[in-house]
Amino acid sequence: MIHQSAWIGKNVSFGENAVIGPEVIIGDNTTVGSNVVIHKGTIIGSNVYIGDLTCLGKQPMANNKMARKPSEELNPLVISDDVSIGGNCVIYQGAVLHQGVLVGDLASIRENTEVAKDSIIGRNATVENNTCIGKRVTVQTNAYITADMVIEDDVFIGPCCSSSNDKYMGEGNYRHRGPVLKKGAKIGNNATLLPGITIEENSIVGAGAVVTKNVKQGKTVVGNPAKQLE
Repeated sequence: MIHQSAWIGKNVSFGENAVIGPEVIIGDNTTVGSNVVIHKGTIIGSNVYIGDLTCLGKQPMANNKMARKPSEELNPLVISDDVSIGGNCVIYQGAVLHQGVLVGDLASIRENTEVAKDSIIGRNATVENNTCIGKRVTVQTNAYITADMVIEDDVFIGPCCSSSNDKYMGEGNYRHRGPVLKKGAKIGNNATLLPGITIEENSIVGAGAVVTKNVKQGKTVVGNPAKQLE
């Protein structure tokens, strides 16, 4: 079903039961899979692939317990040219995916998040709100990217890495600050990154490390708590 106010470019193909909402824009040569839902106002470029059962432009939800409720006034979801999105993904209103981004099956990307050119969001990875991801970043399978995180260009994040942004776990007395990963940093499998830390340029966090403090440029840390290798 395509809403009459949607704008559809040339050579766009739709699978069975796709739902295209009002004021949606879809560029040329784009493929929309079966049972895809594209919500109001979403902007999609040319040469985009969208896998089956994916939801684009979803509005965030809230309840009374949430300390930081999502904004009710979000920009449209923007998906640039040459982006590929797998099946069963959920990408929220207010996110921006730049040219050449790849999103694996089952991934979730929240509102007010930006993913820059040629980056990869792996299968079943979660990217929370208010996060900025640079160019050519790799986020591998099952990684959890917390809200309020900054990831600069050419960063590698291994499978099942976990990050956090609330130092006092819901007490309400800490400004949410996710980790900052500087250009070229590499994070190993199952590493844990605590709130507010900075991983400097070209540094390495070993597999399974629990990082509680800043990591200096070009250094390697391992263990729990993580310590610098000499």
